[in-house]
Amino acid sequence: MSEAGTAAQAALVEDWAGAMGERWLANLDRFESMIGPVGEALMEHAAFAPGERVVDIGCGAGGTSLEIARRVGTRGEVLGIDISPALAHAAASRARQAAISNVRFLTADAATVQLDSAFDRLFSRFGTMFFTDFAAAFTNLHRMIRASGRADLAVWAPARENPWIADMRAILERYIELPTPVPRAPGPFALEEPDYVRTLLASAGFRSIAIERWRGQQLVGGAGASPADAADFALNGLSLGDAARDQPQDVRLRVTREITELFARHRTAAGIQMSATAWIVTARA
Repeated sequence: MSEAGTAAQAALVEDWAGAMGERWLANLDRFESMIGPVGEALMEHAAFAPGERVVDIGCGAGGTSLEIARRVGTRGEVLGIDISPALAHAAASRARQAAISNVRFLTADAATVQLDSAFDRLFSRFGTMFFTDFAAAFTNLHRMIRASGRADLAVWAPARENPWIADMRAILERYIELPTPVPRAPGPFALEEPDYVRTLLASAGFRSIAIERWRGQQLVGGAGASPADAADFALNGLSLGDAARDQPQDVRLRVTREITELFARHRTAAGIQMSATAWIVTARA
């Protein structure tokens, strides 16, 4: 790839410590509602037991951390880690409002942070795809859990198996020259290859690695979104939409119209429902 292409690809990588974290928080209900079905599947798969100590990687505004805290009970403990100060602060505020005391939040880079003690479990709903050095990051994650401890992760399967993003990209490509995706580069689909995930985990010291496909429906823009709402969310909430921001007005209008029409074809009583595919990954330390 050319230097310009590499730079363009780098520009699409979400800045979770800054702008992307703020963007997620501004669209919190929409994001959490949209990826809720995958998160619920991962939570059920993890099957937490009372008394377990769990670290939640890329915890965002704490939705998963709070649910884990409820499941492990007062004898258990949850540590949510996120690189975004805004999201970690919001998570702590939500915990206080819900009067959940067995959870705490840490603003840190999970790829390098050193914890005082090892946890029983490691959990992450789409929080492990943005590391700049995956080998080093997964080695550090391995250090976070005790011997025989368990990790449960959700990562996106390839974009071609996720029409909610692939169909939007196809529309953008008709009007805008998008950078060619770089395989395994930090981003939503960095861990789309199961064999690559297995290699990373095994090299980091994990064992008994199992990867299952999750396929279901998700509501683009959250529950109850209209086609126009979903298009606004996609173009202003998702990083892929950034490509249209600096285009001439006529291009922006055409892109917005076609994406709105796309979502209108998937409108249901619940909202804009489109199929999604993810990998549910389980491993032992």
